[in-house]
Amino acid sequence: MLYTRKGDNGTTKLFNCPQGKRLSKSTVVFEALGTLDELNCSLGFAVALAKKSHSTLEMSGQKTEYVTIIEHLQNTLFIIQAELGGANKHPSKVDVDFAEFIVAEIEKVLPPVTSFIVPGGGKIGAYLDVCRTIARRAERSVIKVFEEDEQFVSEITLQFLNRLSSALYALARFANYQGGFLEHPPGYG
Repeated sequence: MLYTRKGDNGTTKLFNCPQGKRLSKSTVVFEALGTLDELNCSLGFAVALAKKSHSTLEMSGQKTEYVTIIEHLQNTLFIIQAELGGANKHPSKVDVDFAEFIVAEIEKVLPPVTSFIVPGGGKIGAYLDVCRTIARRAERSVIKVFEEDEQFVSEITLQFLNRLSSALYALARFANYQGGFLEHPPGYG
């Protein structure tokens, strides 16, 4: 059954809640969990767009589909959601390294950013920019959980979320580059 009626009074629980204890759905941890879920769903839409285009990124001399890259990021987000939900699950340094690797590989191809860039371009690039903004909001929400000590948040989680928006920005730029869409600063034209 998709509903239990237990949350009808505005409460729910985490994996590590003591027996019978329920928390208000308005606490910052649930705001963060909801934003992470929104980000993961948005990345799912980016995967759907990437499947239609068969977009790839050459990483260490090997072509890797955007779908594979984004799904790796999604799986790490699920681990972070579990961590915030009180499960004994945590992302690893490998996840942070993966996000950094994406940026490094793209920076080998694209020119450095020297000004703000107006979001847009092709469908995948534009939507990855939307995902990037949600990632930044998710990061702020998780930092608030960390600062308020509502739930355990690992240092690796904070690092990954900080790198994630950079990786999504790089992927958006690269998708637009592959699609032949030129970058331009605000006030262009």
